[in-house]
Amino acid sequence: MILIGRNLSPFVRRSAASLNLLGLPYTQRPLSTVADAAAIRALNPLGRVPALVLEDGEVLVDSAAILDALDEMAPDRALVPREGPARRTVLRALALAVGATEKLVAAYYESRRPAEWLWPENQARLASQAQAGFAALDRLAESGAWLCGESLTQADVTAVAGFDFAATVLPGVIEGRFTALAALRDRANAIPAIGDTRWQG
Repeated sequence: MILIGRNLSPFVRRSAASLNLLGLPYTQRPLSTVADAAAIRALNPLGRVPALVLEDGEVLVDSAAILDALDEMAPDRALVPREGPARRTVLRALALAVGATEKLVAAYYESRRPAEWLWPENQARLASQAQAGFAALDRLAESGAWLCGESLTQADVTAVAGFDFAATVLPGVIEGRFTALAALRDRANAIPAIGDTRWQG
């Protein structure tokens, strides 16, 4: 399998970390949506990353679809439980992690507008939404080893990818806040399958 995209993207990174955690072999092509736009559009008409090229040539786009397929490939190690209350618990935490990350990404793009097109109020609103999501995850992180109990799940992987992305591109959003989530992030990054995917710039 071939993972397309750079781990600067939290959505590419959660895919890479999940492949590692599930023990699924892959190579990575760290294409940029700016410098390599044409190559990415050849795989994903939306021009977005990640994309995952399967061994038979099928291309999966969007990290949610990729992660669902990966769990099917390694059902005994799946990072989202397949059914019941445990699945709903993880999906609730995962929704918070994805939502916080999406708002953080939007705030980051807002900050990169040309000066004459900056919209500070919108950036502040997006950052506040991201902070609210991280605060909810921080409360979950206070209650156990991982967000959903004693086992690491996709909620943890996604939260760590989003939190580290914030630290890289908009550190002011999280600085001095979310100490339980920061501690969880540090525990997760001590696991090579996750820590080795951190963006090095």
